[in-house]
Amino acid sequence: MAKTHHFLILSLLLLTIVTPPSTATEQPPDTLPEQCRESTNGPCHNKTKSLHLKLIAIAAILVTSMLGVSLPILSKSVPALHPDTKLFVLVKAFASGVILATGYMHVLPDSFDCLTSKCLPENPWGKFPFTTFIAMFSAVLTLMVDSYAMSWYKKCKTTNQGVKNPDPESKTGHCHGHGLSRIDNQASQLRRYRVVAQVLELGIVVHSVVIGLSMGASDNVCTIRPLVAALCFHQFFEGMGLGGCILQANYEMKMKAMMVFFFSVTTPFGIALGIGLSNVYQENSPTALVVVGVLNAVSAGLLNYMALVDLLASDFMGEKLQDDMKLQTIAYVAVILGAGGMSVMAIWA
Repeated sequence: MAKTHHFLILSLLLLTIVTPPSTATEQPPDTLPEQCRESTNGPCHNKTKSLHLKLIAIAAILVTSMLGVSLPILSKSVPALHPDTKLFVLVKAFASGVILATGYMHVLPDSFDCLTSKCLPENPWGKFPFTTFIAMFSAVLTLMVDSYAMSWYKKCKTTNQGVKNPDPESKTGHCHGHGLSRIDNQASQLRRYRVVAQVLELGIVVHSVVIGLSMGASDNVCTIRPLVAALCFHQFFEGMGLGGCILQANYEMKMKAMMVFFFSVTTPFGIALGIGLSNVYQENSPTALVVVGVLNAVSAGLLNYMALVDLLASDFMGEKLQDDMKLQTIAYVAVILGAGGMSVMAIWA
């Protein structure tokens, strides 16, 4: 199911972005307001230097993405980073804060900028808050996907896909009531982790391709240079959050490798796509603004829901943090540090 989702979203993004704009909504460049026309003059605009920086960005972001998402998955060989340890809880809390700030401080403002741009017609874009409307229903849709996927997993009885019977007494063929309850709880928790990992990656993929496209299509060296460092920071810690979810989902190695691959290549793919479309892609054109704005709003709603409900609320309301007030307090500090650090990145990205 996850493989189908990944190919579907990448194909949808590619088709949506490269589809020629409708003549009914797109204005010729000469008729656009002055502030909406692409400017390639000035010391910051240099195609050769910007291409060099974008190639560096592809390599740097690919490496940091792979490193970030792989560290939690490889932690089985590092006892200190096992999902049952306090350190893992704190690292996941920090990464969850990063994901939360990504939705609120990066993706949502970008959508506002696009859908309230003066380059769009006042009617309807200036008459209605489309960004928050789309983000709101995106969160509701994510809840629907979340609940229906859990129901589907339960119906398909995924209990035998990764949860072994932990009750030694069951070997005799006589399972006690508490043993069955324990098995059911573990199976339900595993289903939950798998749904969270897949839905979270779906939201990250959408945002990563969009931000990569914007960088790839730009030749503004002054913008690209700080953006490379900011994106590396972002991808590393966002990857750690996703990697922790993948680890807890207890997937087979093939599935883990596929999810790591898709997370790692989406931003570099977006940059490469932007480079290829740089001659025809106009960042301030009505079609580009609407497409990017809508996708960012959808991604923001999804990421905000996932960060608050499936990551933070799930962990902080769980037994481990509820039974240890000191660990809970330190985890809150980790969340604030992660969200605060990612918020500071909004200065450059």
